[in-house]
This record gives sequence, C-alpha cells and structure tokens, in this order.
Amino acid sequence: MQRMRILLQKKETGLYFKDIDAWARGSAEAMDFVSSTAAIDFCVTNKLADVQLVLKFEEEKYDIVLAVVTPKNSRVERPTPSP
Repeated sequence: MQRMRILLQKKETGLYFKDIDAWARGSAEAMDFVSSTAAIDFCVTNKLADVQLVLKFEEEKYDIVLAVVTPKNSRVERPTPSP
C-alpha cells in the first residue's frame, strides 16, 4: 500500500507549505497535515488563499490535486450536532 501525504501548495508558484511564512520548492520539505479537513481548516484560520490541497503518493502519477475555496472576509460557522 502506498503512503499518502496531505500537503498545501500555492497555485501560482507551485511552492509547498512548510511553516508559517515559509514555502518550499519540493514536497519532501512540506508540512504533512493529518487530514484534508485539518488542512482546509488551517487555510480558513490563517486566511490562506489561492492554495490547493495535494494528496501526494510515492508514485507521482497517483497524486490528486483539489482546489481549496476559503470564504473571504467571512467567518465559517460549523453546524452544531443535534441531540
């Protein structure tokens, strides 16, 4: 089974998120998120725009790239679970 990494990448430059205010050219240096939800929440919390979610596999041909759409100037409300 192939290991999958969950990364954030700037659409315009192709750089991968490494740390706050730090972006890397290669995916090997990128921060690996525990889940896609955590990565998206991170984008919303830190107001990261123009990024995409990359599901990175050992074999590049299996990589999946997904757009991340974050609300601009609005607060994300999470629904409260009903009893």
